[in-house]
Amino acid sequence: MILRHPIPQDAIPQAAALYWQAFAAKLHITMGPAAKGTAFVTRVFDPSHGISAHAADGRLLGVVGFKTAKGALVGGQFADMRAVYGFWGALWRAVPLWMLERDTENKRFLMDGIFVDENARGQGVGTELLRAICAEGDRRGYAELRLDVINTNPRARALYERLGFVAGETQRLGPLRHVFGFEASTTMIKPLAKST
Repeated sequence: MILRHPIPQDAIPQAAALYWQAFAAKLHITMGPAAKGTAFVTRVFDPSHGISAHAADGRLLGVVGFKTAKGALVGGQFADMRAVYGFWGALWRAVPLWMLERDTENKRFLMDGIFVDENARGQGVGTELLRAICAEGDRRGYAELRLDVINTNPRARALYERLGFVAGETQRLGPLRHVFGFEASTTMIKPLAKST
């Protein structure tokens, strides 16, 4: 397995497709249909805010993203949304997505999504990507890595706990649970090497 940061430009279309595959259940109402959702992700994808895992033959296996004050793996502005969905389509989508947005902070490095090709799951790709994001946060001088895991993804939470993440505050989504398909998200924190 080869890890790359930034993510190679030629891997962006495949990474956008994997992103949609991983998060469609959560985003299909606000970002669908699939063709438009994938087009939006491709448009706003920032390879400098992610680390990719590749097989020896170059095939993309998975990606982990992060968010900083300078951007995110999948961010974008209203203009990007308008370009894909039109003005009215962008307008109604922007409100619930804005409500789901996570803030960055100076204290902790914010992991902003991890996704692995379904054919590569169970092969340690997620574990290696998590180790790589911890190393990136450590390299940037952060004491801790922060992520949020949704209540409908117990497999991911179990992986995070195995790798030393500790659960913190849980936030309930309220009525937006009907839009995004999950009821709550839990913040998880892991101390990084330089802080231990």
